[in-house]
Amino acid sequence: MLSAWAGALVPVFSDTSVSGTGHLAQRPGTGYVLAANHTSFFDPVLLVGTLHRLGLRPAVLATAGLWRVPGLGRALTREGYVPVHRGSRRAPDALGHAAEALAAGRGVLIYPEGGLPRYRASHDSPPGRLKSGVVRLALSTGAPVIPVGHAGARRVSSGSRAKQLAGWATAPLRRPRVHVHIGAALRLDTSDRPLADLETALAGAWSSAVHALDTPPGTDGPLPAG
Repeated sequence: MLSAWAGALVPVFSDTSVSGTGHLAQRPGTGYVLAANHTSFFDPVLLVGTLHRLGLRPAVLATAGLWRVPGLGRALTREGYVPVHRGSRRAPDALGHAAEALAAGRGVLIYPEGGLPRYRASHDSPPGRLKSGVVRLALSTGAPVIPVGHAGARRVSSGSRAKQLAGWATAPLRRPRVHVHIGAALRLDTSDRPLADLETALAGAWSSAVHALDTPPGTDGPLPAG
């Protein structure tokens, strides 16, 4: 249900295109990790909606505060989303639940930067340093990691609370361009420098998304309808 709603909202708030979808076809028939850069509050709608339109329904590791929103927490749990209790003794529990989802053959979407950037401008910036959790998850389960870079989401929502509200309110009229690029899967369990390799791959996926935004509209891949 939440994935379908997000899929319907993406074209309302943005003009989103996607590239690299062939890399999804190469994933094994087992669980896999999607590691994405995190830039704005539009990210969850953007990525869950985009993946839904590509036929994927991943579980998402999300801040535990969302479970306190009336009605939302139950829906998140029903769809197999995983709460992350940052800065508490329960924080490691999220990786255990994610491993269970992977063992069941599901995809798991993670924001390995661990939070939103602090700057308020609407421009994009490269992904920051990654937390080690996604690497520990990949190494303990053997699941491949697919880097997902996106650019343009801050054109929908960024800045102060007032600017973010204004951005959401005007986005259906502006429909800012956003691009999502899906990179090639990594096998971190065979790497000597797994965290560094993932940082490089995610930065590359983000750069591909930025480059796509610099090309004339209509020359990159459209987001499938549905």
